[in-house]
Amino acid sequence: MDPKKLLNDFLEYLEIEKNRSQKTLENYYHYLSRFLSFSGIKHPSEINLELVRQYRIYLNRAVDSQGKPLKKVTQNYHIIALRAFLKYLAKQDIKTLAPEKIELSKLPTREVTFLEAGELKRLLEAPKGDDIQTLRDRAILKTLFSTGLRVSELCSLNRDSVDLKRKEFSVIGKGGKARIVFLSDPAKEEIEKYLKKRTDFDKALFVRHTKKGDPDNLRITQRTVQRIIKKYAQKAGIIKDVTPHKIRHSFATDLLQNGADIRSVQSMLGHSSITTTQIYTHYTDKHLREIYKKFHSDEK
Repeated sequence: MDPKKLLNDFLEYLEIEKNRSQKTLENYYHYLSRFLSFSGIKHPSEINLELVRQYRIYLNRAVDSQGKPLKKVTQNYHIIALRAFLKYLAKQDIKTLAPEKIELSKLPTREVTFLEAGELKRLLEAPKGDDIQTLRDRAILKTLFSTGLRVSELCSLNRDSVDLKRKEFSVIGKGGKARIVFLSDPAKEEIEKYLKKRTDFDKALFVRHTKKGDPDNLRITQRTVQRIIKKYAQKAGIIKDVTPHKIRHSFATDLLQNGADIRSVQSMLGHSSITTTQIYTHYTDKHLREIYKKFHSDEK
């Protein structure tokens, strides 16, 4: 029973039965190919806890393309992929190690950085002018903060998929999950200004433009959005390394600090697990002091 063929069968299962994205399939192929190469197994029955232990030691000592040790979270991704593969094999009645016997490494609390209110205001106001590129950039910044979209979700938006009248639309996020996102009035206005100046017929909501302002008729790329954000962060005098994901962090933190419940924020971010959303609560705890002072008897 060729493990490589079983891997291909597993990837087809993820694609057809589980509707996983192409990126997920690529990642699983990378992680599991690494395991098969390391282990050299000829049959899944050869996978045991000792082999997995040796593999985890190997991952902990491995380095990436830049010569840096693999992050703990990346090591866990390898193990998550292996557990999913073993689960698939078990469903096919193929003898192998039970996936529940493999535990993930405990990770340190994830550090989340976000923009303070003043920094965010300076960033959103940094693009000044009414040329097509500036209008686009301002619309992108406003949209990211208004919606909490992932940069990949932003880049995949089409004109006809965004309901500017209702100020809401649906996006397909990780794992093929659909969710509703909402536009603020400022974001809606900036998108309308940008689209009014567009002369092309490309279906993408945001496209790349030449220096003359003419459309390339090419959907904007994630790398371009990253460059746009860095450009205006520098212009706004923000020292932090500002990325699209930091704006997403700022979106979530802003909601929680202003009283939104964590379940609602989870839905708006498109997180499948509440645990993922809970990383933000550590950064909204300053409100606890205000609540303590207001309600504790010794403070009255």
